[in-house]
Amino acid sequence: MKHSQLWRVSISSACLLFVSCAGAMAAPSQATPATDLHTLPGFKVELLHSATPGEGSWISMVADNKGRLIVSPQGKGKLLRITLSHGQVSKIEPIDQPITSAMGLLYVDHTLFANGDGPQGIGIYCLRAKGNEFEPPVLLRLIKGTGEHGSHGLVMGPDKKIYVVSGNFTKLPTDLLPTSPHKNYAEDQLLPRAEDGRGFGAGLFPPGGFVLRMDPDGKNCELFAAGTRNTYDIDFNTDGELFGFDSDMEWDWGTAWYRPIRINHWVSAGDYGFREGTGKFPEYYEDTLPANLDVGVGSPTGVRFGTASHFPKKYRRAFFMLDWSYGRIFAAHLTPDGATYDATLETVLHGTPLNLTALDFGKDGALYFITGGRGTESGLYRLSYVGPKIHEPSPTREQRENKKDGEVARRLRHDLEFFHGKRDQRSVDLIWPCLSSEDRWIRYAARIALEFQDVSWWKDRALAETNPFGGLTALMALARSGPPDTQRDLLMALKKFPLDSLNEEQKLLKLRVIELSFIRQSRPAPDLAQLAIERLDAHYPSTDTEINHELCQLLLYLHAPDAITKTLDLLDHATTQEDQTYYVLRLRTITNGWTLDQRKHYLSWFDKNRDNIAHDAVTVQYFKDAGRDYSDGASFALFISNFKKDAINSLTPGETNELAAFLPPPTNEAPVVVQPRKFVKDWKMSDIQPDLGQLKSDRSFRRGREAYTAGQCILCHKFGKTGGSVGPELAAVASRLTARDILESILEPSKVVSEQYQNTLLSLKNGDDVVGRVVEETDQKLIVITDPVKQTKVTVLKSDVASRRASKLSPMPEGLVNTMTKNDILDLIAYLQSGGKRDFPAFKK
Repeated sequence: MKHSQLWRVSISSACLLFVSCAGAMAAPSQATPATDLHTLPGFKVELLHSATPGEGSWISMVADNKGRLIVSPQGKGKLLRITLSHGQVSKIEPIDQPITSAMGLLYVDHTLFANGDGPQGIGIYCLRAKGNEFEPPVLLRLIKGTGEHGSHGLVMGPDKKIYVVSGNFTKLPTDLLPTSPHKNYAEDQLLPRAEDGRGFGAGLFPPGGFVLRMDPDGKNCELFAAGTRNTYDIDFNTDGELFGFDSDMEWDWGTAWYRPIRINHWVSAGDYGFREGTGKFPEYYEDTLPANLDVGVGSPTGVRFGTASHFPKKYRRAFFMLDWSYGRIFAAHLTPDGATYDATLETVLHGTPLNLTALDFGKDGALYFITGGRGTESGLYRLSYVGPKIHEPSPTREQRENKKDGEVARRLRHDLEFFHGKRDQRSVDLIWPCLSSEDRWIRYAARIALEFQDVSWWKDRALAETNPFGGLTALMALARSGPPDTQRDLLMALKKFPLDSLNEEQKLLKLRVIELSFIRQSRPAPDLAQLAIERLDAHYPSTDTEINHELCQLLLYLHAPDAITKTLDLLDHATTQEDQTYYVLRLRTITNGWTLDQRKHYLSWFDKNRDNIAHDAVTVQYFKDAGRDYSDGASFALFISNFKKDAINSLTPGETNELAAFLPPPTNEAPVVVQPRKFVKDWKMSDIQPDLGQLKSDRSFRRGREAYTAGQCILCHKFGKTGGSVGPELAAVASRLTARDILESILEPSKVVSEQYQNTLLSLKNGDDVVGRVVEETDQKLIVITDPVKQTKVTVLKSDVASRRASKLSPMPEGLVNTMTKNDILDLIAYLQSGGKRDFPAFKK
């Protein structure tokens, strides 16, 4: 079947980062002025250079051995080298080598390593400096993964190996060493997860985003750690510990499974719990590691430790992190906390629009940073400290002891990590005491080391261990690594640790051990299932939300008699939308144990008005920190709609007849009639761009809102509490796009298409085309949403597909504003910039 062109969405979303374009993109003539940026007292920010046409939109940067800055534009533009003199730009020159769109750059020992597009495809290349030039690039390793969630930053470790971080759409290399630390990972969902409401990431399974470790020649590649969404950059601190800044999934705002942007301490075999859709692990699962700090909403990009800076001492120890969406430079101050670190956050600089992408420190000790990405304007800035010298008091005795304790704990963790990927029977005696550590990071490292050892060496010891942490951690290893015939002994061994005898952390650990046994070993025998129900049901519901969530899963899975009744009661009394979505998610696929009244009770939730429901206070604060109002994520409504469909599909024919009044009737929707508007002009950038200065005042809020409606933006975009979920949420678009960028997105929507909104073009063997978003894929078929507004799905057999490629056209059509006057368009831009607020300065007379 031929498929008509769909609505196309172009305005950039809040999520990370860039897409490849057909060629180098001409940036606007002026980046955001330094006078519009705000920084801490004593710091000075300067705009050194605004990218000129032909220099592109910049996405990565590194300083070479002479302090020159090497910058990569997105798309096909050449790498640039920027020479600095006394903190100012003295020269910009292209590097005449065939490396483009590098999302990671590393310079070590007169060698430039680039993670980008080269002569042999997307991969990691090295270019050796020869005088003032570079020798042709040498491919070290191809990378299977492109675009926003492909492979990103590079850093040289203290072990003289290269560490490479990749997003969750990147495929693992096929030649990973068998000694890779991170191996025993899985989806590990007790109840079925739901895919993202709009299909983003559908069908993808662990490991998620990951870090590879390899020799400088690209050989001996290992999977170091994984389980993140889309970390763009990584760096080592002076202790030799690796850190990254991971992205959120902003489409999940308002759900129980939303995870904010976060600082992660990457350690050997670390699994940070990212799974697609609703499957993201809560931080208390001990088969994962928690964030050092949840930061909030935003789009993490470049990171660097301030070691090479000339800033005050505390900033030389700080972890500097960039937020692309909301124009913020953070400094995270890390202090030892056992085998990891605690973190506090400080905003060093902020401004809008300021699409921060990369940073590095120059030989003068200043912080140089760049903006760009997705075709937005690029600028090079310099942040220096010009304030008085700050005297820091000598560390207190407590601080000195804390630092020493941290060194000891990290050394112990490293000793345990030595056995990751290695089998040595003597290691069991060394590992065992560490399973009982009060330090979760030590327990984690010990358990991973134990899982690499032959189960027969330690199974009996695990079953006999009486220390709560030691016994439960060892039994988690057995659940993850032991054969199914160990399940009975494992579950009986848990009787030594009754829930009433455990603290909250241990209770959650025990419940997760039970889940992992059921997931990895098998559904328990009837007598074991009955025993589990008897032991767990008495504790459900609990006064603790997290324990309730795990008991809910387990008892629903086991078909406990009262599980549905108790879960519905918790749903009724949940005070936040986030908590309610958890119970709605878990109940949706349960097929037995329902009464008709319970079915009615559950289905009635979907029709309730949730406009005034409370939200998790911490999440609301994240939005305030970013200077914007809270809004549900773009996938929220579709998640809820899909949950209702799942629930309806779980009904028996008899239940369907009895519940007809609670089910949506078949619909034959009449087409939406839009009043025709008179054609005005086929608007071009040159028609309106010269008048963007008129956006400062005297614009009309009413006309802007009317233009937004007339342009049918509301069908596809969420703007505050209203709108569709086809395209990106627009309430904070002004924090990342200039007026010119917004105009270009409206008039030329296909110039830059984010990977998150890019359609797939399937050319069939019979000559037909199918265009849309692939939301599900198996070995035999593809399920494609061809109409994102109506959520029309088409099934295509893979055997019928001749070719498959990303569509270069945005789902948003051109010409949407051709029935508007110039003033209408200017009012529309002002309305978008305002976030829907009448008191926006542009509306003042």
